[in-house]
Amino acid sequence: MLKRLSKLSVVFLALAISTSALAGCGKNNGQDNTAKENVPQIIKYNLGVDPKTLDPALNAAVDGATVLSNAFEGLMKLDENDKPIAGVAEKWEVSSDGLEYTFKLRKDAKWSDGQQVKAQDFEYAWKRALEPKVAAEYAYQLYYLKNGEKFNKGEAKAEDVGVKAVDETTLKVNLEYATTYFLSLMAFPTYFPVRKDIVEKDPEAWATKPESYICNGPFKMKEWKPKDTLVFVKNENYWNTKNVTLDTIEYKMIEEATSALATFRSGEVDIIEQPPAQETPQLLKDGTAKLYPYLGTYFYCLNLSPNVEKVDPAAAKVIKDPKVRKALALAINRQLIVENVTKGGQIPAFSFVPKGIPDHENKDFTSKEYYKANGDVDAAKKLLQEAGYPDGKGFPKIVLSYNTNEAHQNIAQAVQDMWKKNLNIEIELRNEEWKVFQKTRNTKNYVVARHAWIADYVDPMTFLDMWTTSSGNNDAGYSNPKYDNLIDSAKKERDLAKRTEYLHQAEEVLMDDMPIIPVYYYTNIMCTKEYVKNVRKSPLGFVFFDKAVVEKH
Repeated sequence: MLKRLSKLSVVFLALAISTSALAGCGKNNGQDNTAKENVPQIIKYNLGVDPKTLDPALNAAVDGATVLSNAFEGLMKLDENDKPIAGVAEKWEVSSDGLEYTFKLRKDAKWSDGQQVKAQDFEYAWKRALEPKVAAEYAYQLYYLKNGEKFNKGEAKAEDVGVKAVDETTLKVNLEYATTYFLSLMAFPTYFPVRKDIVEKDPEAWATKPESYICNGPFKMKEWKPKDTLVFVKNENYWNTKNVTLDTIEYKMIEEATSALATFRSGEVDIIEQPPAQETPQLLKDGTAKLYPYLGTYFYCLNLSPNVEKVDPAAAKVIKDPKVRKALALAINRQLIVENVTKGGQIPAFSFVPKGIPDHENKDFTSKEYYKANGDVDAAKKLLQEAGYPDGKGFPKIVLSYNTNEAHQNIAQAVQDMWKKNLNIEIELRNEEWKVFQKTRNTKNYVVARHAWIADYVDPMTFLDMWTTSSGNNDAGYSNPKYDNLIDSAKKERDLAKRTEYLHQAEEVLMDDMPIIPVYYYTNIMCTKEYVKNVRKSPLGFVFFDKAVVEKH
């Protein structure tokens, strides 16, 4: 999660709108039976940390999404260009007004215990994710369903939600408004099916144990040793299992980049991502690592929720001043960070929506630069003075939190130094283990926190609707009725040009209020052993193993 402005990285990001990358790609298509007979089909992939949860309704992180996308399958799945294709649904019909979808499920779709995947499983899963007491962060992702938001807010009943199993193989879906990317959403983990009998038998722990983790994708859980290894094996009941060559995925939990690279070099791990920044240039040069597109933004989140008053009253006062937030943003030299700290082809962020996300004309949605790549110290100092803190005088020390990781630490230290040098303000750095940090951020028990967002689908909305007041992923506690109305208008607008304009206006409001400070746009660095073929890294952050194969070595 690091990189530098270059023609190469711009090209990669542009490619993200039409293609994803095959790590170790070659002529072998993953269905080579000879290879399977002679070579153990096992891939050891460093996931980095234990997923906070593997419950499709509750997961909100890329690590969990990678595991989920290989364990489950939605109505649709993504092809090599990240376009939606048939998954559990073998065919579908859409009404002329775009408000009603009818999906026909394939009859050979099975759960890992052999039972048939039914339309009722989808209806149950979606309504469960919207159930208020479940408190799913991604519940808002199902607000596209008729009465989905109302049910989530306790204003409607479950039976009012626009999803209904007509019979075991027919699912009817009604939307609040026509959504051009709805089929892409059907491949997203929050829309995956789960079985009512499995979940309700053990609601708290069903997704932690192999015996109860019943899934419907190409791989199923065999073993989970926290902070060590998560093992998935081929699911023989998957409808397309004959085209899956890989037998085992061993997800490793090696958090430190230096240690992960050491295990890769020793052969203990076959694939790692995001190697140490200081090693990245040489790894790219000698071909050990490759640069892949990644539709994401690395940023800092500013806590504007009422809870920040309890965390630090003095800090709350300054953080809630938009002039202070803008000063902090302008005082960062992003070019320096991507060139000297992250060193992996990243692009300095000048807005929140990253390069590579298309608008209605298939042009880059991101066109306006809200600040310079090397910052604007004079403007930052002026804003801080106007806020009542000339040369940082009277400005309280604030805490910047991040999850334990040497890359995040290096970036935080660089920002700390810039804010001290450019604004004369003191910043205390605080690191926490990943699960603890996630809770800290989700409960808004922080002042400034590291954050990142990877696209859920290829549309600007995936970066912008998360900041509406009701969004479960709004970790800033940001609320602006004008912004909410613009996002709502964009969702309802069928004229694509007008929709794009609404989204541009919304981002304008967001960047003017500055509840977040974008730092850079991601690229992804992956080291893959040469004998591993056809592992697909999507610009959306997922890693797919269904076509992977291990060759002789």
